[in-house]
Amino acid sequence: MNNEQIIRTAYELAEKVDVKGWTQCFTPDGTFTDMSIGVTYRGPDGPTGLGKSVEVYAKAFPDMHRELYRFFSLGDVVVVELALQGTHQGPLPTPMGILPATGKRMDAPCCDVFRIVNGKIQSFNCYPSGTVIFAQLGVLS
Repeated sequence: MNNEQIIRTAYELAEKVDVKGWTQCFTPDGTFTDMSIGVTYRGPDGPTGLGKSVEVYAKAFPDMHRELYRFFSLGDVVVVELALQGTHQGPLPTPMGILPATGKRMDAPCCDVFRIVNGKIQSFNCYPSGTVIFAQLGVLS
């Protein structure tokens, strides 16, 4: 698989909430950082394990979809322009506390930057537009 295919596979696994498959996409020292909240996930298990964000978003947005618009690859780096889409039907942990389900739809822009080493993700920095997400969920007026 080329680097774009590796990342497309990782997105598919996240979309299916295949946490084990998702974590296996990463190198043993691989990281996933949600830049909107400044949290880095690493390792297979636990509250900061690589699968935690997939589980959290699947619970908060059971119909979570990542609409992939464009891929840019340069060497071992893959950048993806996408949108995070879903209906807020469950609790969403935030730095300000738990946001209860609002029933509102999210369609927020995002940019993801991956570094691939030997066919696995070594680092994944996710830049979701937190202000757009919060505005669409009714947190910001």
